[in-house]
Amino acid sequence: MRGVAAIVSACTIWGLSGLYFGRIRQVPAVEVLAHRVVWSLLFFLILFAIQGRLRPLLALVGRGGAPRRIALASLAISSNWLGYVWAVQNGHATEASLGYYIFPLVAVVLGYIAFGERFSRLQMLAIALALSAVAVLTVWLGQPPWISLFLAGTFGIYGLIKKGMAAGPVLSVGAETLLLAPLALGWLLWLHVNGGGAFRDSAGAVGYLMLSAGFTGVPLVLFSYASRRLRYATLGLVQYLNPTLQFTVAMLYFAEPFGRAHAVAFPLIWAGVALYCLDLWRQERLRSAARS
Repeated sequence: MRGVAAIVSACTIWGLSGLYFGRIRQVPAVEVLAHRVVWSLLFFLILFAIQGRLRPLLALVGRGGAPRRIALASLAISSNWLGYVWAVQNGHATEASLGYYIFPLVAVVLGYIAFGERFSRLQMLAIALALSAVAVLTVWLGQPPWISLFLAGTFGIYGLIKKGMAAGPVLSVGAETLLLAPLALGWLLWLHVNGGGAFRDSAGAVGYLMLSAGFTGVPLVLFSYASRRLRYATLGLVQYLNPTLQFTVAMLYFAEPFGRAHAVAFPLIWAGVALYCLDLWRQERLRSAARS
């Protein structure tokens, strides 16, 4: 039960993060990203110092580690963070939730392209439904759902880069923030010197931005805890709590418009998600049967 509580808590934090980012619309998305990187790094440094893992952190970005892969992962995840914050701040939280719904299906396609992984029949049908939803939005709204595709694509590429990486999720994200921190600090310093940025506003504004670390470090620690105690299928199913909460926040809190195109596209996506989850459950049963 502790593992389930941990993954539910992690997905709840991720899913409700739009409430936080929506409250700081006055801060440009790039500055929010810079603060998130800096304060997340501080969180990880404290955590790793307590755990005695500062040396593995430095080794991961050093010559003996995987600095190129970490750098690419940093670029992918920072692009994803920036895209999500921008979407929430500019009235596109619904499209953001759609992106995280279709991300696992994008990941399946990327796995096929990069590693030659086979599609199961259920996965093929789920991908077809997702493509149908994208086509509906494209035709009905006059353009593809670029925000959704960007978020799903960057997160899918991020997962692809990290596939097979020996370091755990918490340590590797700590290394990613370590590589991003000089750029983030440089940007915040440039803003401050030129008379801008939250540092010029008030200590309260900076304090509020410091909380952004909580949407990076805390859920990752919870996810890492859960991943060691739960089956893969359980993790995959519960993670859909994240976009579901994002969608709920977009509808109920931000009151974003939900037109006919969305009323057709989202059920298609949800049907695809259901098939994907069914396939996860089926594969888990086959693995369990093979082990017994």
